[in-house]
Amino acid sequence: MPKTEDNIRIDKWLWAVRLYKTRSLASKACQNNQISIGNVYVKPSHTLKIGDIVKVKRPPIVRSYEVLGLLAQRESAKVVVDFVKDITPQSELQKLEDIKMIFTVRRDKGSGRPTKKERRDLEEFGYL
Repeated sequence: MPKTEDNIRIDKWLWAVRLYKTRSLASKACQNNQISIGNVYVKPSHTLKIGDIVKVKRPPIVRSYEVLGLLAQRESAKVVVDFVKDITPQSELQKLEDIKMIFTVRRDKGSGRPTKKERRDLEEFGYL
């Protein structure tokens, strides 16, 4: 049975639902104005309520999550699904896909290593 609390700090919740690898990274994200609730940037000590919409700014997009439960300890990924819901709009996810397509370099399979000229061209475009 996962451990839950009535009042929980946002940095602890972000860590517990696996949005950040460590609690200190979640705290730094709050301090750097990357976490907001209702268009208001929050401090790491802000207490969460069930139903809050947490926006996490991870350039180039802003992800949105709905708080379904207040998880107090880090649990397995299978358990976390019951405590957070990803409600990021499709338009934001499309931005991410567009950027991935822009910055991919395609080479034919079996064409070998790039020549010195090809490598310089790739460096000029910022791929290496």
